[in-house]
Amino acid sequence: MQQLSNKVRCGMVMMGLLLNGPVLAADNMRLHGALVSAACVIAPGDENVQLDFSVVADKYLYLNGRIAGQKFQLHLTDCDINAGNSVKVAFSGVENTQLPGLLALSEGSEASGIAIGLETTAGKAIPLNNNQGIVQELSNGNNVITLQAYVQAEPEAMSNHTIGRGAFSATVNFDMEYD
Repeated sequence: MQQLSNKVRCGMVMMGLLLNGPVLAADNMRLHGALVSAACVIAPGDENVQLDFSVVADKYLYLNGRIAGQKFQLHLTDCDINAGNSVKVAFSGVENTQLPGLLALSEGSEASGIAIGLETTAGKAIPLNNNQGIVQELSNGNNVITLQAYVQAEPEAMSNHTIGRGAFSATVNFDMEYD
């Protein structure tokens, strides 16, 4: 019995040595990234901007084609002009087929026959999916970029009087590039 137990122990030690060999690692993980020097920080809460157009009357759109721009702001903090003295803001999203450069409504919107446009406070259009965007000079510290969004009727919906009433929403992404 003592002999059998020594053989078992010896076998266990041998198995341990066999299993304790060098470990082979698989090349199955690659890490990537980019280290950048951002001139500013987007203020907390400005990563997702909510803009409420409230009630837009279809009669107003039939008469005027669009509503006046509603202002919104992007707040930049801790700006260091040594890392970049200007910022280019470009917008991307799904374009309206009848009004290229303007934002299409999200699926599930009840309203129809309208699009959402973006512009500067001076009324200069900021087309979607156009890498030019708008450029604003920066100063050290805090900066504010003020822009406007508006609702515009599609030409066909205006001429056929087919602007659909109801709630609507849309999503646009903004990218900032410092220079």
